[in-house]
Amino acid sequence: MTVSSSDDKLQLFGVKKAFGSNGVLQGVDLHVPKGKSLVVIGGSGTGKSVMLKCVLGLLSPDEGSIMVDGRETVGLDAKERDKLMRKFGMLFQGAALFDSMKVWENVAFGLIQGRGIDRREAQDIAIEKLIAVGLKEEVGELFPGELSGGMQKRVGLARAIAANPEIIFFDEPTTGLDPIMADVINELIVKTVKELGATTLSITHDMASARKIADYVAMIYQGRIVWHGPVGDLDNSGNEYVDQFIHGRAEGPITDDEKSGRYAA
Repeated sequence: MTVSSSDDKLQLFGVKKAFGSNGVLQGVDLHVPKGKSLVVIGGSGTGKSVMLKCVLGLLSPDEGSIMVDGRETVGLDAKERDKLMRKFGMLFQGAALFDSMKVWENVAFGLIQGRGIDRREAQDIAIEKLIAVGLKEEVGELFPGELSGGMQKRVGLARAIAANPEIIFFDEPTTGLDPIMADVINELIVKTVKELGATTLSITHDMASARKIADYVAMIYQGRIVWHGPVGDLDNSGNEYVDQFIHGRAEGPITDDEKSGRYAA
């Protein structure tokens, strides 16, 4: 189990989630210090997205505790959940923009719909955030379909930071991008998060992205955290599962488990 402290912004203790007989999360323990970036790595189907949805309240865990600023969030009613969500910003996989809305309306969506901010004021904030992620003001009048994949990711990042959130979630932030544009997005993430002083939790299988944006890395495997430490220790983790995953090796304990049907200890 990971060691947490009063300096942690986000804490998970013994979080379990199953869908029928499929136990996706098997008792996740995790913590993210205030103002730091934790990246959770792991292959497809290991529980990364389910964990994130539990933290966001999109799914209710079957067991366990999820604390934000030392406060239990599991079981909150709708009103308290809405209040909690004001702390969060989210960059979705694939940007997840509304095609029928102009770019600035996408960025301002949470400000207008979630916080009741006047459209004119929200538009000004949206343009400010678009500029902050390296886009020109006139991009705000375009529609998402008129943008490249990299530009859409920038718009998604602008939306994630529009309300100056305390905690930002990044869901596979570089998926679908070429290596150069992926590095540009990683640089933007580091820059904008530092400027905000936000705490971030990211999930990815892109090791270049993980190394770029992380202060700490955790690996989830078969629904459990099998390693958690500073990003600088990643190459010397002493964990055979981490070692196989970060080097993309075809042979190792992960593929051995798949062949034999074993569960990791």
